[in-house]
Amino acid sequence: MRVYTIGHVSKMFNISISALRYYDKEGLFPNITRDPSGIRKFDSSDIDSLRVIEYLKKAGMQLKDIKVFLDWCNQGNATLVKRRDMFLDKKKSVEADILAMMKVLDLITYKCWYYTEAVKDNSEERVKSIEPEDMPEDIKKSFENSHGDMICG
Repeated sequence: MRVYTIGHVSKMFNISISALRYYDKEGLFPNITRDPSGIRKFDSSDIDSLRVIEYLKKAGMQLKDIKVFLDWCNQGNATLVKRRDMFLDKKKSVEADILAMMKVLDLITYKCWYYTEAVKDNSEERVKSIEPEDMPEDIKKSFENSHGDMICG
């Protein structure tokens, strides 16, 4: 079994050593081992846990909630339903976030097109008057997705 030092893990995940120590202090690595001099040794199980921790953080979960999940994992099969339900809820949340960010991306795509056209003309006059049906199809879709459900005043 391969064993990693905290420095190696820090580089693998681009996480500071102090953050890894904090995670350990908070109990996120309950099975981590130490050598006789106290140096943490991460095994493949710890690496897998860290990967999940980092993705759950990116999905907006707080460390305290991630700790609960990891505790459920350590409790075994009795918590399978809780773990599945947690991931189903998180999936819905991430999907909603992705849809919201797609609207942001579509607005940026539209604005890139808008300002490219304005720069060509050295004026916004013409591009301001373009109706969605007269826009290129991909830009029209971006415009409609980014403007469709909001009333701007």
